[in-house]
Amino acid sequence: MTTKLKFAIVGAGVIAPFHAKAITANKEAELVAICDTGKEKAETLAKEFSVSKTYTDYETMFKEEEIDIVSVCMPSGLHAEVAIAAAKSGIHVLCEKPLDITKEKMTEMIKVCRENKVKLGCVYQRRMLDAAIITRKAIQEGKLGKLVLGDAYLKYYRSPEYYASAGWRGTWELDGGGALMNQGVHGIDLIQWMVGDVESVFAYTAPLVRNIEVEDTAVIAVKYKNGAFGVIQGTTSVYPGQETRFEIHGENGSIIFADSGFKHWEFLDSGEAIPQVGDSEGGSSDPKAISDEGHYAFVDDIIQAVREDREPLVPGEDARKAVDLILAIYESSRTGKEVKVNP
Repeated sequence: MTTKLKFAIVGAGVIAPFHAKAITANKEAELVAICDTGKEKAETLAKEFSVSKTYTDYETMFKEEEIDIVSVCMPSGLHAEVAIAAAKSGIHVLCEKPLDITKEKMTEMIKVCRENKVKLGCVYQRRMLDAAIITRKAIQEGKLGKLVLGDAYLKYYRSPEYYASAGWRGTWELDGGGALMNQGVHGIDLIQWMVGDVESVFAYTAPLVRNIEVEDTAVIAVKYKNGAFGVIQGTTSVYPGQETRFEIHGENGSIIFADSGFKHWEFLDSGEAIPQVGDSEGGSSDPKAISDEGHYAFVDDIIQAVREDREPLVPGEDARKAVDLILAIYESSRTGKEVKVNP
C-alpha cells in the first residue's frame, strides 16, 4: 500500500474547507494539522475534518509536525512568507491564488522553492473546466485561424458585509488589489492560458461603489503578444453578480462560453455541433458557492508531482503571469498610460 502524504493547512478562512475536503477525500493524503492565528478558527476547522493537531504559529507547526505538503490559504499578501518558511523546512507547497501580490515576493518564493527542491503549485481551478480545456485545444489546433479578439467578463458581486468580514479584504497591503486581484485573477489567468500571454494594457480601475482602498470596478484594453486585442472587465460592484464569460474570436470562427457552458461555437465551413459540458463554477455573488471539483484535481496533482518528481499543473512561474498582468493594469490605471507586461 502506498504511504499517504501528510498535509497541513495554514489559514482557516473561507477557502480552507475546500482544501480540507479535497485532502481528506484523497486516498493518498492525510490531513495532520491546521494552523491559524485565530485559535478558535483552527480548532473549528480541525473538528469538522477530524484533525487532532492545531497551531497558531506555522513555523512551530513546521518544526514539530512531519509534513510533506502544506496548503497555503492565508490572505494573499502572506502567501510568500508561508511558502518560503515551508520550503526551508523541506515541505512542498500548494498555494491558493494569487501566488502573492508583488513581483518581489513571487520571485523570492519561486527561487527559495527551487533552491530547496520542493514543488510549488498554485490553485487556478478554472483551468479544470471542460469548456476552457476544449476551447484551448480548439485554439491550439487552429480552428479559429488568426486570433482577433480575446475577451473576459468577470462581473462579481461582493457585499459591504463581505469586505467588513475580515480586516485584510479590500486592502493594498494584504489583498493586493480588489475585484481583479481577488476574484478576477481566475479569469485573467484563464484568458491568458487559452489565448496567450499579454504584451500590454491600458486600464481604468476605481472603487466606484464600495468603501475600500482598492478597485471594485475595472475596464482594460488588452494587446496580446500574438497580435490579438481584447477587453477585460472585472467588478465586485454589480448586482447581481453575472456568470463569468469568455469570448474568443478569430478570422475563421468564434467561441463563447460562460460558467454554465458554451453559448456559441461556430467555425467557417464547419457544421460542428456545440460541445455539451457539465461545468458550473458559480461564486459570482457568493464566494462560498464556488465548485470544489477543481480543488480535488489540484490536491491530487501536487501529490502526483511529488511522487513522480515532475512540475505541478500550475508551477510558480506560470502562476505569477496573472499577477504580473494585474500589476501592469494597476500601473496603467495610476499613470493613465499604456503599460507593457514584464517589459
